[in-house]
Amino acid sequence: MPKYIVKANVKEQTAKDYLKRHENISSSLWKKIKRQNEFFLNGQKTAPTRAVVKPGDIIEYRITEQSKVIPADLPLTICYEDEYMLIAAKPAGMLTHPLTFEAENTLANAVMHHFQKTGQQIGCHPLYRLDRNTSGLVVFAKLPQLQHLFGGNHQQLKRYYLAIVHGSISPPDGTVDTPIGRAADSIILHQVSLDGKRAITYYRTLKTYPDYSLVELNLATGRTHQIRVHMAHLGHPLLGDDLYGGRRDLITRHALHAYRLQFTHPFTHEEITVESPLPADMQKLL
Repeated sequence: MPKYIVKANVKEQTAKDYLKRHENISSSLWKKIKRQNEFFLNGQKTAPTRAVVKPGDIIEYRITEQSKVIPADLPLTICYEDEYMLIAAKPAGMLTHPLTFEAENTLANAVMHHFQKTGQQIGCHPLYRLDRNTSGLVVFAKLPQLQHLFGGNHQQLKRYYLAIVHGSISPPDGTVDTPIGRAADSIILHQVSLDGKRAITYYRTLKTYPDYSLVELNLATGRTHQIRVHMAHLGHPLLGDDLYGGRRDLITRHALHAYRLQFTHPFTHEEITVESPLPADMQKLL
């Protein structure tokens, strides 16, 4: 159960007001807390709508969820786990979560099997998705509040990628700040477009080879195919990314790996860094 110690600098108030004002609880989450009625104040079960809190009080609640994601006994690499979140490394070729045409062979299915095996009655909440052929770290929230805090917030949850791109980028370090939108007459392809949404990518060249470069990228926004589109826009598409102009003779998928996450833990307030090593196909190129 999540635990909150009421801050010393607040006045006596209802638990609802405290959680929404000081702990960033969303209105939808508060409704779930009321509906479940598993709310505890200083260790005693209490009706959430009647609870009044003061500095030093301990608030806890339990939410049991049923998920539609089918557990599947698939290989799962867990890079970090606590009572609030799980961070797993997705292999290239696997979907992040089920779709209509592929319901049981995704990373989410593997995560739900882990939850089932370890007796965790929680839903399946990936904070974001990686493209099928992008490998690397994906965060699964165990609490709806974590989605509210981290979802789409690239300042609080910093995501770093490694990519291998064609040629040598000049300048070697920089920022791409160009909007991205869906290409006309395509449900897959995206492109730099004045009518698109603002997209910001920071890049830094780590090493240059005769025909390609290893680049670290950090996102300030999270648009579909953002890294792939921005690198192609610079004239340096990812190796293997034939959708955006890359060649497939050295690697058969786009050479992109989500390798590092950095964040301040919203509950323990620890500084957390989680990393995933380069997969073999990208490592071979280096």
